[in-house]
Amino acid sequence: MNIVIAGAAETDELGKLPHMSTAQLHLQAARNALADAGMTKADIDGVATVGMPGPIQIAHELGITPAWLDGTGVGGSSFLFHVRHAAAAIRAGLCTTVLITHGESGRSRIGAPRPALGPDSLIGQFELPYGVLGPPTMFTLTALRYMKETGLTHEQLAEVAVAQRRWAHLNPRAMYQDLITVEDVLASRMVAYPFHLLECCLVTDGGGALIVTTEERARRSPVYLLGSGESAESPIISQMEDFTTSAAFRRSGEAAFAEAGISHDDVDHLMIYDAFAHVPIYGLEDLGFVKRGEAGPFIAEGHTSPGGRLPLNTNGGGLSYTHTGMYGMFAIQESVRQLRGEAAAQVPGVEVGVVLGNGGMFASAATLVLSNHRP
Repeated sequence: MNIVIAGAAETDELGKLPHMSTAQLHLQAARNALADAGMTKADIDGVATVGMPGPIQIAHELGITPAWLDGTGVGGSSFLFHVRHAAAAIRAGLCTTVLITHGESGRSRIGAPRPALGPDSLIGQFELPYGVLGPPTMFTLTALRYMKETGLTHEQLAEVAVAQRRWAHLNPRAMYQDLITVEDVLASRMVAYPFHLLECCLVTDGGGALIVTTEERARRSPVYLLGSGESAESPIISQMEDFTTSAAFRRSGEAAFAEAGISHDDVDHLMIYDAFAHVPIYGLEDLGFVKRGEAGPFIAEGHTSPGGRLPLNTNGGGLSYTHTGMYGMFAIQESVRQLRGEAAAQVPGVEVGVVLGNGGMFASAATLVLSNHRP
């Protein structure tokens, strides 16, 4: 049984959307994905999403009575988990066609839940007392250790933002499109050492949705799921096994590549969740595309930029395209566009794409191997 992504679409707009609530973003993305797939709500018998509104409310508001639900919430990688879980459910006969939705008013906070970290939480007990609060201060722990142990320079870290802006420059939907230099990145405001503003993800509103089903039920050129993997490490960053590598990245990638039966040479296009500039560096190394300590120079040499041999984050990524708070949906969307030949910055001859999602501060990870060819 071949599992495919039969529909994929984002909200009409991304960026600053104070006129739309979180629920409206979910629903608009869902309707756009159904239209993209040439389907109606009557075709859907499975619903997956994360956060509030959850899958029950989304199903209700769309008028869907689901046979299968998934509310897995493991941070920004949740949507990659949903694709994997949907594929398993379809193969098990629990449902036939799954709608996965994302909507997040990350910037405008319209209808968005307020995060609460109690003093009894792991973070509240073991990290907050030391002033570690929020992604910028949490991710610095890993970035600084990596820089110390591998020799990654500030200039090489800045090159990640520069490379992805080259892709965003070609994408009319990207929030930031103007080309930048390493000097621009290093001159931008310091947020939390070593991260300058342009090395931190955007904060935007938006959403997206996917339809996962079998090849036989798809009504347009499908994107095939060749393999997938999921994993987790520590819920708090201070308890990572090694600050310079993500065990969850490694395990999920190994599982996805093994299931797909591919090698690194087979990969034409790569999307790596980029909440901060060092995360693609970890992804390149933990997925095995380069050796330890080589990812920074690899990006600085232009290999991931337009015309490079490993196109990476071709929509501009979370640093320049959009980042609502949970970015994984948008990484999948760009991979689908590239495989369909519909991307704004289209890479010639893409046949196999890999998507790596990060959840929390290296807490969870999932990897998808997608293709426009039947396995």
